[in-house]
Amino acid sequence: MRRSEIVRALARVPPPDRPRAELEQVVTPPELAADLLYAADRWDGLAGRSVLDLGCGTGRLAIGAALLGAGPVVGVDADATVLERAREAARAAGVSVEFDRRDVAEYDRPTAIVLMNPPFGAQRAHADRPFWERAFALAERSVHAFALADSRSFIARRAVARHAYVLETQPVAWELGRTFPHHTRRRVMLAVDRWAIRTEQNDERTRTSETGTSR
Repeated sequence: MRRSEIVRALARVPPPDRPRAELEQVVTPPELAADLLYAADRWDGLAGRSVLDLGCGTGRLAIGAALLGAGPVVGVDADATVLERAREAARAAGVSVEFDRRDVAEYDRPTAIVLMNPPFGAQRAHADRPFWERAFALAERSVHAFALADSRSFIARRAVARHAYVLETQPVAWELGRTFPHHTRRRVMLAVDRWAIRTEQNDERTRTSETGTSR
């Protein structure tokens, strides 16, 4: 599928009816979701690979991966309400995605590729940490994710500790619209990075220092 088609398909995936601030249920903008998916496809080839979307919300990343040929695809989230919307969106998109209601820290099925837009920690400090720990524990090939730019040193340290290495860190223009009742501004720009991290130990690809990675 062309990128424009993926963007249109992801834009049709609805946001949560009542986004919960304590869970930081912020919808991934469809253009940025498409960028992450195509980066994953460029580095790994999504077709035929198992994919896990941690903290999937209404399923944009999981559905996008399935549209690009990944399979099996699983989305995990603790909120039953958003998962019902995700199931409806997957049916509307004509793709097969398994949605599993549970805390991400409890999910233990390995997968080739982990995709995620975890909490940024705006409501609860370090809310993203369990997501990154699970991602490194479960991804047999790679992790592709968004994170606040302030988390760069933490993520890099965890990658080293897990014997993984960064393929790419790309700053993105993330515009957050008014989402929760306490938001007073119509929109704010967030300093966010898109990450691609290789977790597979016996990979022959060129290491980070040779890829022209943006930092």
